Amino acid sequence: MTLFDFTLHAQDTATSARRGTFHTAHGPVETPVFMPVGTRGTVKGVTTPQLHEIGAQVLLANTYHLFLRPGADIVRDAGGLHAFMNWDRAILTDSGGFQIFSLADTLKLTDEGVKFRSIIDGSWHFWTPADNMAVQQDLGADIAMVLDQCPPYPAEEAQVAEAVRRSALWAARCKESHSREDQALFGIVQGGVYDHLRQESIERTVEVGFPGYGIGGYSVGEPHDLMLESLAPVAGALPADKPRYLMGVGNPTTILQAIALGVDMFDCVLPTRTARTGTAFSSTGRMNLKNAKFSRDFGPLDESCTCPTCSNYSRAYLRHLVVMKEMLGPMLISVHNLHFLLDLTARARVAIQNDTYGVFLQEWMDGPGADDY
Repeated sequence: MTLFDFTLHAQDTATSARRGTFHTAHGPVETPVFMPVGTRGTVKGVTTPQLHEIGAQVLLANTYHLFLRPGADIVRDAGGLHAFMNWDRAILTDSGGFQIFSLADTLKLTDEGVKFRSIIDGSWHFWTPADNMAVQQDLGADIAMVLDQCPPYPAEEAQVAEAVRRSALWAARCKESHSREDQALFGIVQGGVYDHLRQESIERTVEVGFPGYGIGGYSVGEPHDLMLESLAPVAGALPADKPRYLMGVGNPTTILQAIALGVDMFDCVLPTRTARTGTAFSSTGRMNLKNAKFSRDFGPLDESCTCPTCSNYSRAYLRHLVVMKEMLGPMLISVHNLHFLLDLTARARVAIQNDTYGVFLQEWMDGPGADDY
């Protein structure tokens, strides 16, 4: 199979859910897939052997943060991100555009690129699309993302239209300057919740041509129902023979609903961020382990879960760790929360293959946990 091919194996007849394989230099990625986030080259509190054990196929790291520290040159000289963080499966690097634009009061933007201040020492830096590609090629991930402009929500239509125009311009420049043959470069679609701007962004980005497409500009504050309503025509309009990646989404219910619309890839910090507050995912909803009712509960976090945390530790023990602020608590809950999403997408793949995804989704939506996420 050719590098960066996307092979479709099955499509559910009741929905637009599909099962596929994206081929990278570090092995195949089976979709739909959830990608744990290792922003600074580490999934917080979780080792790479643990990520192997719970079935992670691909990790996400962030170009902006790794550029600032330790520096792309150090990662390159270490042999690239795979060697640096001891991970032998696929890696995706976000361009860092979202992080830059979330700091809107400390950036200066033109068609040539973006000038931004470091969150570490306040120093100024300037990135053209070519500069961003050079950094991502030094990092050496299997999948790199184009530099794009991500508008906030809410935003005036004119502001979103300008982001669509500039993102398409930068996408073309990223492709022109990207030369690493073992690294796939994905385009990104913007457009906010304006359907005509989403369609314009799709047309302009697909015209440039990429082996996969990110769907950006969601999970930035818009209502959940509005996101899904806007997402449906976007997913359907993207090329059927390329993976579709909904950026920054990790809510279990939203993931399953987006899979039904034809989305293939997801990432989010949610499972590890909530773990650090003592909150665990379960089939019955979120579980706040600070609650006193768990102090004498000696069952696992989730009776149906096979992760190392559920196999070895009780709710009572995990609550004790959380209440005492022991670092092991968030670490063990992070392993569980990540496994929960990895297992959920694995079961989605099986349901799609069996042409029962519509039933699978409905059972989740009718279950006790759907409304708690």
